[in-house]
Amino acid sequence: MFIEKDLFARHVGIELIEMAEGSAKARLKIQKHHLNGVGLTQGGVVFTLADLVFAAASNAYGPVAVAINASISFVKASTEGAVLTAEAKEVSRNRKLATYTILVTDEKEETVAIFQGMVYIKPSKK
Repeated sequence: MFIEKDLFARHVGIELIEMAEGSAKARLKIQKHHLNGVGLTQGGVVFTLADLVFAAASNAYGPVAVAINASISFVKASTEGAVLTAEAKEVSRNRKLATYTILVTDEKEETVAIFQGMVYIKPSKK
């Protein structure tokens, strides 16, 4: 399974819920070790959650897709005990490039972050 190959995401505690061509969904319960120095969820944890579904959605087709650009906007803080869900949706795809928008929400379905990314689709080896 995809998540088993992503050792860092697995180490963080991310659970991949769904993975299909152009879409994916994952969840993470925020624990004490996910917090930064001011008691909020560390930004890299939120980015990692979004990045995992970005990778899953873009690689579900088969050919290897690698990120060439990614950005995130943090719109709401979360704390210990929050359950964050990231959902990736493909915006466009051609034979070389694909773009995705990932929405990260909390257990109240409020937006925590908006992630946008682009992948390069590596040519298949024949």
